[in-house]
Amino acid sequence: MTTISTITESLGGTGGGLRAVLLDMDGTLVDTEDFWWQAEASLFAEFGHALDEADRAHVVGGPMTRVIDYLLERTSVPLTPAELTVLINQRFVDLLAGGVPLMPGAERLLNTLAAHGVPAALVSASHRHVIDIVLRSLGSHHFAFSVAGDEVPRTKPHPDPYLAAAARLGAEPARCVVIEDAPTGVLAAEAAGCPVIAVPSVAAIEPGPGRTVLASLEQVDLELLHALTAVRV
Repeated sequence: MTTISTITESLGGTGGGLRAVLLDMDGTLVDTEDFWWQAEASLFAEFGHALDEADRAHVVGGPMTRVIDYLLERTSVPLTPAELTVLINQRFVDLLAGGVPLMPGAERLLNTLAAHGVPAALVSASHRHVIDIVLRSLGSHHFAFSVAGDEVPRTKPHPDPYLAAAARLGAEPARCVVIEDAPTGVLAAEAAGCPVIAVPSVAAIEPGPGRTVLASLEQVDLELLHALTAVRV
């Protein structure tokens, strides 16, 4: 794993340009959004509630507190938020047991960043125990560190996770490109002042100022990453 001292050396001076890439996990690097949906939909089916695609669009991208609040309001199941959180997380973890498929282009992108000395950090709304399980498939060696949703005062769509990652790297947010798949993550990154590449997984994301929307990680290359930070100098 990259050390903080290595990161500092690779970042260089205080000039403009690309300093790091901050990557979301679920739906961006790994195809776990289906696992979350399976966990939620199957659980509520047992309570007699059929969740549909409109519900899925509401819950994609987390964070868990927002998902839980929505599902309880939508269904009125006789559970507390804490109880429902435990049930969904356990069912999701059970689904992860067989490994997690990577999104197209994820491994190539991570290898490219490493080969060119560009630090990468994993920034997720998922909790630490989930991230550690997923990293077994994704590979912790690809990242300088990871930031979990239960390790910051406020998780996505608040800017705290991305601000924390940039601060740990000693880099300005405007020099850190964020790659996200969900609207909540995009909002968090933009609130932090980071340029954003959005690769939508379930919910649609429209292009906007400081935001580039692509169909796949296969379209992300070093030229684009450098360009997104160069225009913000």
